[in-house]
Amino acid sequence: MSDPARPNIIVVMTDTLRTAYLGCYGNETIHTPNIDEFATRAVKFTRAYPESLPTIPVRRAMHTGRRAYPFRNYQPVSWDIVYLPGWQPLDNDEDCLAERLAAAGYHTGFVADTLPYFAPAFNFYRGFWQWEYIRGMQQDRWRSVNTVTHEQLDGYRPHTGRPTDTYDLHHYHLANTAERRHEQDTCTARTFQWAMDFLEDNRNAEPFYLCIDSFAPHEPWEAPPMYHQLYADPSYDGPTILHVSYTTREQQGIDDDATADIIAHYSGLVTLTDTWFGMMMDKLDRLGLTDNTLVVFTSDHGTNFGDNEFDIIGKPSHALWPGVMHLPLLVHMPDGNGAGTVADELVYNIDVQATICELSGIGAGQGLDGKSLVPLLGGDGQWQPREYVTSRYGDAVCYIDDTHWIRADVNSTLGEAFDLRVDPACQHDMADHLEAAVFDRAWQRLLDDAGGEFPIYTIERRTDAVGQKPIVRE
Repeated sequence: MSDPARPNIIVVMTDTLRTAYLGCYGNETIHTPNIDEFATRAVKFTRAYPESLPTIPVRRAMHTGRRAYPFRNYQPVSWDIVYLPGWQPLDNDEDCLAERLAAAGYHTGFVADTLPYFAPAFNFYRGFWQWEYIRGMQQDRWRSVNTVTHEQLDGYRPHTGRPTDTYDLHHYHLANTAERRHEQDTCTARTFQWAMDFLEDNRNAEPFYLCIDSFAPHEPWEAPPMYHQLYADPSYDGPTILHVSYTTREQQGIDDDATADIIAHYSGLVTLTDTWFGMMMDKLDRLGLTDNTLVVFTSDHGTNFGDNEFDIIGKPSHALWPGVMHLPLLVHMPDGNGAGTVADELVYNIDVQATICELSGIGAGQGLDGKSLVPLLGGDGQWQPREYVTSRYGDAVCYIDDTHWIRADVNSTLGEAFDLRVDPACQHDMADHLEAAVFDRAWQRLLDDAGGEFPIYTIERRTDAVGQKPIVRE
């Protein structure tokens, strides 16, 4: 029997999902009816930001409730696919939200098709009584790349010509999807189907905590045909560009037609995600569990499609602008409080964990860096507004307050600055005219949040073995 004092908890994390591609955040062309309907039952946050990024730093923070910023004690592992400050396993000595919930009697479940979770010894499945890794996404070393033919590669030729590295994303994507025949075969569908099976199997095991991590709409950008065709120009005859270098479109030779097809695939993946999220919510409703379940829908970050002053496509660390930094965050309260309302306060993604800890009554464990959102969700208490938020990605840092958006590097070199009072979309860099006092205040707050200084790493890559762990010096 359900216990109103101990709600069920579902957290849905997507990857690279931009707020600008969701109907509930103002998009009028992308089909997201299920997420939009969910927003009518949730509180919608309009200024939610990641405390750090990209993929793994976000998830370290989300699984613990503590900031990964500013990336101290960087310890990479061998045989990974990414080497960036903060991209490292959960520390064996730090507790996790799932562990605390399991200890408090929650039945815990975790399903993900997000490949970086499952690098050697990353430890993200700690605390889960059930967990499943959905194989086949990105460069997952699953199917043999030696089965991929030159003819297959021709249809996916990037702007630089046919890939020559047998172990690149193109080869793995084609090998891993060779047997995909139906929508149900996609990693997105399989991830949400596992989640629905979890709900069915544990409908009487309340309270439960279910963490769903769906990698779409991250690269590789190839939507199932029926989803791609919703947005594609049928006259486009160029290759499918599965991923891009994170630079300008001009540097990569990506013209407007190719960009439009990339966006069509991306949009199709957004709608695919919406479809299966909707199926999962329908399952929750049919099982009669919605009224006692906290449901959170969010993403780790977004990306760029050349829709910025600098024509950047992708998400390089020096492009910490709204396309990357604005997070969708929709929170459905078990009692329906706040349904359909909008919260414009500055919040972090890790405020979700503080909220879960309050509502489940498990306490803060080793400490939390977020703030409970309960006062903004129609609950008791008074929200203490933040004056600003900070974030780090690689060697870039970002500062946002009510009036300015500033990107710098860890050596205090100013990158871009935007005056949010006249340029809320950050389309006009005014760094050359930024008052010194404004930057000094932002930099001091960045330093304060970092504990007084930023760790700066030199990563020396070795080339004597594929996947070799790099040498890192601080």
